[in-house]
Amino acid sequence: MKYTATEFEGLNIIQPKLWKDERGYFYETYNERAWAKACGNTNFVQDNQAKSSRGVIRGLHYQKGTKAQAKLVRVIHGEVLDVVLDLRKNQKTYGKWFAMRLSAENHTQLFIPRGFAHGYLTLSQTAIFTYKCDNFYSKEAEGGIRFNDPGLAIDWGINISQAIVSEKDLNLPEFGKHDPIL
Repeated sequence: MKYTATEFEGLNIIQPKLWKDERGYFYETYNERAWAKACGNTNFVQDNQAKSSRGVIRGLHYQKGTKAQAKLVRVIHGEVLDVVLDLRKNQKTYGKWFAMRLSAENHTQLFIPRGFAHGYLTLSQTAIFTYKCDNFYSKEAEGGIRFNDPGLAIDWGINISQAIVSEKDLNLPEFGKHDPIL
């Protein structure tokens, strides 16, 4: 696997090595030894999967305090625009966002350390999005930031008035009005 650091400390792009032949392909999605060498020790404890239709935006979500989560995300069917927002006040990238396309075709994964809000837009007809978490979900610790906060000016690449967004996500606070993450 190839691990590429971003300007955001701890946020890494992971590109697995594919073995292809006439039957299809094979690749490792996770290898604890290689992972520890590139990203440090991460004890993943929960795997999640979501299916969404074209135009669905989920997020921006995070878990607070001792329930914060690091995530290893990927798409196993379709394509999404994956977006993260750095909520770590001690980082030079605090309040900045990062976006990239993840798809079943490019096999790219993104490691999101604790301290980020996360969301994605489904670009394909449908997408199946999976992620590993290093902490269990806690309803009491959930938080979020509105995806269309004008102060963040996240470029979702679509007319966001046409996005399909849950009532819960439409009512999330703007950045700066959210609960502190740590």
